[in-house]
Amino acid sequence: MTTTFFLVRHATHDRVGTVLCGRMPGVHLGAFGKAQAERLAARFANENVAGIHTSPLERAVETSEPIADRLGQPLEVCEGIAEIDFGAWSGTSFEALAQDPRWAAWNNARSNNRPPYGETMLEAQARIVGAMEQLRSRYADRSVILVSHSDVIKAALLYHLGMPIDAYGRFDIDPASISTVVVGEWGSKVLRLNEVVAA
Repeated sequence: MTTTFFLVRHATHDRVGTVLCGRMPGVHLGAFGKAQAERLAARFANENVAGIHTSPLERAVETSEPIADRLGQPLEVCEGIAEIDFGAWSGTSFEALAQDPRWAAWNNARSNNRPPYGETMLEAQARIVGAMEQLRSRYADRSVILVSHSDVIKAALLYHLGMPIDAYGRFDIDPASISTVVVGEWGSKVLRLNEVVAA
């Protein structure tokens, strides 16, 4: 028995690329992000999806809602796929982070560095992989959508690709992208990486 996971990064918000939002509240999709979410909903309209789970953060929930509406399914919040806890860095501009030597250390070796008062990327990996394992038994021989965040999705993909966490920079996970993974007792296979629905 296998389970197909559609790992969806939330759509664009106005702070993408300028601020490390982390788990800060009040980060919502803008007009462009809402349009991306609608395109995702259209993309999934013909998929046989058995469940939709979202990170609790607003930008993920707002991405998930049009998909749930289109598929006529309830939306379930899953703490296991929430954004990495960036601790004291949450809400800091990338310009300011560039002046912090701890930020450089984090990006050079995420396997053994931790954001101040936050969690490691390996801890985030354990969260999402654990959530996927729990959901795998629930959705045997079916498909499920998980709406999460770039680094958390990267962590899951690195695990299923058998790559080290420090290889996180070798591929991109764009806003409103879909990466597809099939998981079974035999192991796992990444079918698609960073699929972006065209406008």
